[in-house]
Amino acid sequence: MTATRLLTEPWTAPSLGRLQSRVVMSAMTRDFAGPDHTATAAMADYYGRRAAHGVGVILTEGVIVHPHGDGYRSVPRMHTERQAASWRPVIDRVHQHGARIFCQLWHCGRISHSDFLDGMQPVSSTDRAAAGINRQNDKPYGVPRRLGRDEMQVIYEQFANAARLANTAGFDGVELHFGHGYLIDQFFDARVNDREDEYGGSVENRCRFALELAERVLAVVGSQRLMLRISPSRDMNGPYDWPDLDDMLSYMIPMIDRVGVRMLDVSCARAEYARTSGPVIARVRPMWPHVLIGGASLPPDQAQRELDLQHLDLVTYGRWLLANPDLVARFRRNDSLTPFDRRMLDRLD
Repeated sequence: MTATRLLTEPWTAPSLGRLQSRVVMSAMTRDFAGPDHTATAAMADYYGRRAAHGVGVILTEGVIVHPHGDGYRSVPRMHTERQAASWRPVIDRVHQHGARIFCQLWHCGRISHSDFLDGMQPVSSTDRAAAGINRQNDKPYGVPRRLGRDEMQVIYEQFANAARLANTAGFDGVELHFGHGYLIDQFFDARVNDREDEYGGSVENRCRFALELAERVLAVVGSQRLMLRISPSRDMNGPYDWPDLDDMLSYMIPMIDRVGVRMLDVSCARAEYARTSGPVIARVRPMWPHVLIGGASLPPDQAQRELDLQHLDLVTYGRWLLANPDLVARFRRNDSLTPFDRRMLDRLD
C-alpha cells in the first residue's frame, strides 16, 4: 500500500470547515434500526469508531423521510421528534472524535412493496414495477402508482420536514439520495420515467422534480448544509448508465449549482471507479467548482492521484471501512488492510 499525503491530512473545506482527513464514510444501508425505526447505542458505537480513527465526514446510512417512502425492514426514519432525538447520542459521539456527520435522506419510490408501506402502494415517476425480486421479502417489487403533480409537493414537504428534524438533532447537514434507482433517480432515468407531462420526456423535464426538491430543502438548511448524491453510472446487477448521460450532466450540473447546492457526491454503487463514476467525475469537474466527493474505496495511490489532479476533494470509502474501522490510521501507517467479507454485513461492528 502506498503512503498517502493529501488523503489523510487535515483539510479545510469551503462548506464543511476543517476536517481531520479527506476520507468520507460512504452511506451504506445496514438495516439495524431500533424500535420505531430509531437510532441505537450500537449505531453510536459503529459510527463513533470510524470517527475516532480519523474519518473526516460520515454520511449515515439512508434514513427514510416518511413511512410511505420505506422499502426495508429495519432502516431508520426521520419523520418524528422521537426518531430525530434518537440520533443525538450518535451525533455527539462522532463530534467528540472530531468528525462531521451528515444524515442521508431517502425515499425508495418503486423499489419497495406494500409489505413495508402499511399496505399502501409504492409511488414513482411511472406506474411500471421495477424488474426483479425484492430481497427484503422475496417477492416481485410492488406495482407503483404514478405521482400526481399535487402529490409532488407532499414529497417535497416530507424531505423538508426530515431536514428540519435532522437540523434540530444536531447533524452537520443532510445528503439527499438522488441515486441508485430510488425515487428521484426514477425521474432522472429515461428508461423508467415514461411521463408525458412537465416532469417527463426531455432532459429538462426529467430533472425538474429533483431541482424543485433541492430548492425546497435548501430553504430549510441552506447551501452550506446540503449535499446531493447522484449515480449516473453504476453497477446495479450489471453496468447501468443513464441513456443520455452527457446531455443529463450538461444540464443538471450547472442547474444544481444555480439553485445553490455546494456539495456533490458521485456514487457508483460498488462498481469499478475507473469504469463508472471516474469518467463521470472527469465530465463533472469542469462544470462544478464546489466540493466534489467520490471514489468508492479507491486504493490510496489512486485516491491520491484523484486529489492531486483536483478531480476530487474528498474520497468515499464503504466496505473497506466496514472491514477496517481504523482505515485512516492504517493508511497513515501504511499498514495492510483486513479484507472485506460479506459476513461482516450481518453485524454492526
